[in-house]
Amino acid sequence: MNDQSLKRLINALLEGDQARAIAEVVSLPNTSIDKEQTVIGGIETAMGRLDAKCTVEQFNLLEIMLVGRAVMGVIKTLYPHSSPSATRETVVLASLEGDVHDLGKNVVKTIMTAKGYQVIDCGKDCPVEKLVDAAVREKAAIICISGLITNVVPLVRQVIPMARTRGLTKVKVLAGGAALKQASADALNVDYVADSVFDGIHYLECPPEELP
Repeated sequence: MNDQSLKRLINALLEGDQARAIAEVVSLPNTSIDKEQTVIGGIETAMGRLDAKCTVEQFNLLEIMLVGRAVMGVIKTLYPHSSPSATRETVVLASLEGDVHDLGKNVVKTIMTAKGYQVIDCGKDCPVEKLVDAAVREKAAIICISGLITNVVPLVRQVIPMARTRGLTKVKVLAGGAALKQASADALNVDYVADSVFDGIHYLECPPEELP
């Protein structure tokens, strides 16, 4: 996807124009859509701009809803078969208590499902206990936390200690989202902080300690 196409996609998303955003994706020549570039350079860029705008005096719930609808329309266009038979590990996913944003989480869920992971979505505004309970119940290998507000950082730090006390000694905990990816893994007390969903998947498939 070239730069001009990305710009048109970003503009369509920020205007909440689902039909135009989808048309921008499907009108690309042949089938040479680079899905990762489209998500990272297009969708995540648009979401980042919306998040920055909504942290000042321009919060508009209708605008957020329209952008979210447009984003999910594009995601479903890129990943039309997002519920294949799970062939990879079980992932438990949530936005933690106090964070009522779920657009980024929903994008992660769709893409990881399309990649073959069994994704259990604990929703938004999720208490740490509920997240860990789900990980224990589902015998999850991975816990993913999406965060758009810094208020959840102290809660993120509680996830691994609570998981360990519940017997999840090998579960991997990944964090991401506009607020969390500004911090280090050590600061958040997690295994990895992902710049994007694809970065997180790459880590899971080839952790740094396994790289040559």
